[in-house]
Amino acid sequence: MDTAPSVPGAQSVARAARLLRLVTTAGEEGLAVADLARSAELTRPTAHRLLTALRHEGLVDQDERTGRWMPGPELYLMGTVAASRYDITGIARDIVRSLAVRTEESAFLSVRRGDETVCLLREEGSFPIRSFVLSEGVRFPLGVASAGLAILAFLPPHDVDAYFDRHPELPERWGASHGEQRLRARLRDTQSRGYALNPGLIVEGSYGLGAAVFTREGHPQWALSLTGVEFRFGPERLPELGRTLLAHAHQLTTRVGAAGR
Repeated sequence: MDTAPSVPGAQSVARAARLLRLVTTAGEEGLAVADLARSAELTRPTAHRLLTALRHEGLVDQDERTGRWMPGPELYLMGTVAASRYDITGIARDIVRSLAVRTEESAFLSVRRGDETVCLLREEGSFPIRSFVLSEGVRFPLGVASAGLAILAFLPPHDVDAYFDRHPELPERWGASHGEQRLRARLRDTQSRGYALNPGLIVEGSYGLGAAVFTREGHPQWALSLTGVEFRFGPERLPELGRTLLAHAHQLTTRVGAAGR
């Protein structure tokens, strides 16, 4: 959605940014221009024109053999510079690993990027039956996966209202359980418990828990989460998982504050 149409060139920038996000999400395999155009809701000629301009700047690249588009070298250089300010994976990796070891479930670190969360780290648990809803680079809108639900729950109320205004398509895309009224009820539950619960709303039988991680100023910018199969998240075990998750999220928040992030 173009959020600043009155600014000259804003629509083109928003479209190019949307294509960049799609290309980076696809990773090394890349995506064909037809798939990118469809996902970005652009005509194929428009998508190709924007991709060609991005390639000229080194932000995307095209495989000469397959024609697929993938991240370009300039993105890597930009990322290394931005990492010093935004990347907390270095101080979070052992905490994510500890969370997986303590719970035996798959553990994740996600970051907020605009109206989405992006998974940065995944650590497998030892329990042999796993959920594969989430992996590095996967994006979800805020309020859909447990990480984004945890972050959205602790944003200021006016930011939450604005988010719903921008995204009336959530129930159509993700199901009736993501309508505003039902989603707001889950936000209240998250605030009450301290952690978010996704009871198989993305993939049936795949449960998730999420807890927000805060900046030094108190903004929910990241989240730790757990995923697993339904019977591992029953009422007898859920409180223990929630306490463990919150303890690890608090530990990471403390580290983030000490690092000045």
